[in-house]
Amino acid sequence: MPSNSVAETVASLLPRAREELTELVAFRSVADFEQFPKSESEAAARWISEALRTEGFQDVAVLDTPDGTQSVYGFLPGPEGARTVLLYAHYDVQPPLDEAAWSTPPFTLTERGGRWYGRGAADCKGGVIMHLLALRALKANGGVPVNVKVIVEGSEEQGTGGLERYAEEHPELLAADAVVIGDSGNFRVGLPTVTTTLRGMTMLRIGVDTLEGNLHSGQFGGAAPDALAALIRVLDSLRGEDGSTTVDGLDGGATWEGLQYEEAQFRKDAKVLDGVGLIGSGTVADRIWARPAVTVLGIDCPPVVGATPSVQASARALVSLRVPPGVDAVEATKLLQTHLENRTPWGARVTVEQIGQGQAFRADTRSPAYAAMAEAMAEAYPGEEMQQAGQGGSIPLCNTLASLYPEAEILLIGLSEPEAQIHAVDESVSPEELERLSVAEALFLRAYAAN
Repeated sequence: MPSNSVAETVASLLPRAREELTELVAFRSVADFEQFPKSESEAAARWISEALRTEGFQDVAVLDTPDGTQSVYGFLPGPEGARTVLLYAHYDVQPPLDEAAWSTPPFTLTERGGRWYGRGAADCKGGVIMHLLALRALKANGGVPVNVKVIVEGSEEQGTGGLERYAEEHPELLAADAVVIGDSGNFRVGLPTVTTTLRGMTMLRIGVDTLEGNLHSGQFGGAAPDALAALIRVLDSLRGEDGSTTVDGLDGGATWEGLQYEEAQFRKDAKVLDGVGLIGSGTVADRIWARPAVTVLGIDCPPVVGATPSVQASARALVSLRVPPGVDAVEATKLLQTHLENRTPWGARVTVEQIGQGQAFRADTRSPAYAAMAEAMAEAYPGEEMQQAGQGGSIPLCNTLASLYPEAEILLIGLSEPEAQIHAVDESVSPEELERLSVAEALFLRAYAAN
């Protein structure tokens, strides 16, 4: 069956795909149940399970994972003796941040300027739709030539490890010859890209206590130890003068040898304000793909509006550390915790609690699956060759799968190119990228079956 038939089928299915993505984006499926109702995530899981059943999947199940969230599994049998491919995505999303700052409501998929806007449109509810489109196109053009397993995670963004632990307890469930992780993205729109490395992560909550209670800053300030000031000082110790991450004992000098990221393009993609410099040293690719990076995600302190003239008795912060391939996330966690404890000034009482952790990942790019994907992407993106890039983000499940199934070939593709602004206000997906990547995935499954 010619590949142009697959492309034509995907194009004809795009209106349906938009309707489905609209329905899926409408679920406020943030897996932080202190902020968002658990029922929203459960409803999204049910939607996906019904979509898989409609496509003929067997053994469809909503899995209760150890972190209190749900993942959705299904199996679509292929021809006898065929290889098995696992397709991954996640339906949980980042909080919308300031909903008033969005140009359109974050949980209402809205078309504007040729893109579809909504939280999770690219990361990674669009990945769910991409898998469905690819399978539908194959079914309409000769059938799906491999056994397909689908797993859609419910807590990837929180990094709480529910699906990883479930997979370790049920190692036969996700076994496959190849794995396509639909949670990455092209280096830029129109340039087909597989992600070959992911930084791991660790997330710690630090608390600093100095007083039994807040004090009047006029009466006690100047001698009474300020917990917020102590916290600010210890957080500042995590960066050098140039902004480089400086965790005691953690190597920060690795380099990236592959596809480079021009600084001017990075500034544009990151929307850096005029006159504001980038942080760190080395190439941009070194900094975002090959080296550790610390980020203070949040601080508990009095807001400016309503603040009183007080010396603060307690303060907390949430700190994330991205760790590159070659660095053990467990060891990086220990180093970060020790750094925070040792750098806290004035003898302040400090507590450090681990919130999440995931190992870095490096793919084997010499495998037959990569050759099949290169062939498929060249067809789906005429005139372009598949590129290999790193990604600064983390997908903890990748290393779990690599450990459980060392012979499996793991590829990362997806819809999160720079214009998508994932995790930020006004996240969006390019429908053209959704179309082309769905074609590429369908052609990959066909090529992989033939190898």
